Amino acid sequence: MKDTLTVEERENIEIELLLQAVYSVSGFDFSKYMRSSIQRRVENRMRLDRIRRISGMIEKVLYEKGFVEKLLNDFSINVTEMFRDPDFFKSFRMNIVPLLKKLPEIRIWHAGCSTGEEAFSMAILLKEEGLYDKAKIYATDMNEPVLKHAQKGILPLNRMQSYTKNYLQAGGKQEFSKYYTTDYQNAYLDSDLLKNVVFFQHNLVTDGSFNEFHIIMCRNVMIYFTGELQTYVNQLFYDSLCKDGFLAVGSKESIRTSSFSEQYEDFDARERIYRKL
Repeated sequence: MKDTLTVEERENIEIELLLQAVYSVSGFDFSKYMRSSIQRRVENRMRLDRIRRISGMIEKVLYEKGFVEKLLNDFSINVTEMFRDPDFFKSFRMNIVPLLKKLPEIRIWHAGCSTGEEAFSMAILLKEEGLYDKAKIYATDMNEPVLKHAQKGILPLNRMQSYTKNYLQAGGKQEFSKYYTTDYQNAYLDSDLLKNVVFFQHNLVTDGSFNEFHIIMCRNVMIYFTGELQTYVNQLFYDSLCKDGFLAVGSKESIRTSSFSEQYEDFDARERIYRKL
């Protein structure tokens, strides 16, 4: 029997107990997220709320109304932008769109969509290519508050200059300002762009497949998952893709390092676009 625990051992135990408390209160399981990522977010919340120890956070989860929602927001991945990684959207436009034009309908799943910018980017791209009317974009996330924000189609006005740059680099064919109106604070996407985008809550950790898709996009999300959870999610995506469907992951992710390597071909290896075999 050990007489004392190291600081690191104690912190690991406390984080494990914190995640158990979050799961008990909210039903969301973060135990298979990368521990280093969880620890950074825990430490940031401790700084913001001036909490001295992780054990103090456990008490707040159990007894303080609204605190678990703060943690859920901290733990979910909400980094996104319009036409993020423009070369990806340029490749999609040049290489995948010609294949989509042959389909009678198009179903796309944006998994881990956050506030919806990439789903809106896809809507604009498909509209410019004459495909939007036969497309349905399913945008899902575990975080209910960000989904409610996404459904409004409101973007921060101070980001529109960088979004315009991304759009043009991605091969945009119009003036980007054609797609929104503004006031002094926000940009409001045209309602026509929102009509075929469906936002709803879906947890990659616990929820199953809900349709068969021609394209699944889950970019820069699985880097936060343990290997075990990545395998589970990759199986979910494989089962959810139709024959010859496309899976797009983030620039720091790769199917080639997973057990699913032989089940996909490289469609665009540089942009991490894979095609189901």
